[in-house]
Amino acid sequence: MSERTGRPGSLLETVKGPGDLKLLRAEELPRLAAEIRDLLVSSTARIGGHLGPNLGVVELTIALHRVFDSPRDTLLWDTGHQAYVHKMLTGRADRFDTLRQEGGLSGYPSQAESEHDVIENSHASTALSYADGLAKAFKLRREADRTVVAVIGDGALTGGMAWEALNNIAASRDLPLIIVVNDNGRSYSPTIGGLASHLASLRATQRYEDVLDFVKDNLTKVPLVGPPVYDALHGVKKGLKDVLAPQVMFEDLGLKYIGLVDGHDEQAVEAALRKARGFRRPVIVHVLTKKGFGYSFAENHGEDCFHSPGVFDPLTGEEKPKPHGWTNVFSQEIVRLGAERKDLVAITAAMLGPTGLAPFAEAFPDRLYDVGIAEQHALTSAAGLALGGLHPVVAVYATFLNRAFDQLLMDVALHRLPVTVVLDRAGVTGDDGASHNGMWDLSILQVVPGLSIAVPRDEPRLRELLAEAVAVDDGPTVVRYPKGPVPGEVEAIGRLGTMDVLRAGGPGLPVEDTAPSPAEGGPAAGGLDVLFVSVGPMAETCLEAAALLDAQGISATVVDPRWVKPLDEALVAAAAAHRLVVVVEDNGRVGGVGDAVARLLRDADVDVPVRTYGVPQRFLDHAKRAKILSDIGLTSQDIAREVTEAVARRTPALESDPAR
Repeated sequence: MSERTGRPGSLLETVKGPGDLKLLRAEELPRLAAEIRDLLVSSTARIGGHLGPNLGVVELTIALHRVFDSPRDTLLWDTGHQAYVHKMLTGRADRFDTLRQEGGLSGYPSQAESEHDVIENSHASTALSYADGLAKAFKLRREADRTVVAVIGDGALTGGMAWEALNNIAASRDLPLIIVVNDNGRSYSPTIGGLASHLASLRATQRYEDVLDFVKDNLTKVPLVGPPVYDALHGVKKGLKDVLAPQVMFEDLGLKYIGLVDGHDEQAVEAALRKARGFRRPVIVHVLTKKGFGYSFAENHGEDCFHSPGVFDPLTGEEKPKPHGWTNVFSQEIVRLGAERKDLVAITAAMLGPTGLAPFAEAFPDRLYDVGIAEQHALTSAAGLALGGLHPVVAVYATFLNRAFDQLLMDVALHRLPVTVVLDRAGVTGDDGASHNGMWDLSILQVVPGLSIAVPRDEPRLRELLAEAVAVDDGPTVVRYPKGPVPGEVEAIGRLGTMDVLRAGGPGLPVEDTAPSPAEGGPAAGGLDVLFVSVGPMAETCLEAAALLDAQGISATVVDPRWVKPLDEALVAAAAAHRLVVVVEDNGRVGGVGDAVARLLRDADVDVPVRTYGVPQRFLDHAKRAKILSDIGLTSQDIAREVTEAVARRTPALESDPAR
């Protein structure tokens, strides 16, 4: 694999912005496309990233920037992971080796990077709504020369929000808004659903214009009969179109339709976009592309066309082996549980492989439902399955659960239905940036009545808690775990109610349900110093911090609640036996487990101060997980130092630290 970008004479290095791109001759563009693909492959091979989607939009992106005048014309990407080529053509090719690295380029559009990046979206199906609002704003501001272009994949069109936007866009006949449907038959994996089948029929059907040309060329050669027949056929063009190319679906919405367009023929895409721009009204441009195009290993990768590979060898396409991760454990355990329970079904929102449900689908194909990029539908469909006597397991990334909160609250919890939601990539995820950190779930889920939340600390606990969750038959449950490799097993030394005791700070700690009543007015004289409430994978951090405190003569107990909602009442007695409670969680500090612990103790009239260590309530820049945890103070050293100072001060004012 050559890296042409770094060599003299490279076309890409001459493109510092869209203006330079417009100066290139049409015959130079295939060479530019090849250089872009080389840089995509060589860069992602070293650092990982979204390769397949970007290989598929090279010619499309070139055409967009040659036809439109970004940023005056607004280009929106849904989702932003297909904007790598856009970054290169807007002056960032020379920094592309910093992609997804700390201090480098984001893997998604970023307003801080460029004026050409307008929205920082990485949740699918949103760009059309942004486009609707922007186009209306330009109209009201009398900026009639500006065009809004939204690029949306066929996978994102499975999301209901996209169709809500289309419904409104179609009602505004005079908005200069162009919707480019990047149709490659895939989201992460092959696109699922009725819309996908509809678009697939378009891909497989010869365009009606071509059919008419064929009819004209042949029927007009027939004396007397031929021309009248052709005219008749042309007169019923709409009916012929219905039969041969059901793109009429879009036109029936009131949207002008242009397609089908070969998305890898740059000149054809340019021509279609120029035609669309001339209408000055909402237009659909339907472009056919191939995910992974131009790199054989991606094109032929059956699972997801190298949607988001890790580090790999660009010459062989072989990925570096990934460590045994949390997703692998869930994947194994859900198959085992599925074999035991015939009522267990699973749901994915277009993420069969990433969430670990592919083996379940292979083992029980009739019990796996891929609903497309439609998390809201996934939860309410799960409610229906539960009403029908089944136990659904809905596996999604933690960051995407935000989209289905109302459905979990009103459709599942209100009816006390046995639905288990498995949240992958919970907490700080790192490389993918602000929108992908799963730092909201433990806060937003606290308000859901009747919901139980389990947070495993290691592999045995994930297996154990998942089994406990699917055994609950009178309400919803959630199991959440982070991204990455599973840490070593952290064994318990005892039990306190349903909680695991990981470290005893002294003989005063009640275990095995022998807890004394809380002392009046706070901890008894001579009590233990610090009680760590460790949430899931923060167990190792808490144990290390406790050891550091012990070296300073400060006694420290560590407990793992296992189930953080509802909290075990035994925690009240444990807290009362200590001078300070420290909650450590991989979640936002506001409204999370720390706040729940403080509320539990207040309700029990226990005045022990509670201090929470978690993720600050701000959007975090992309970096490795370990670096982010260090930057926000979620390391054993940081926690031990602050707790040592707090114990030394012996002050009750320990709960709110506005600097954190």
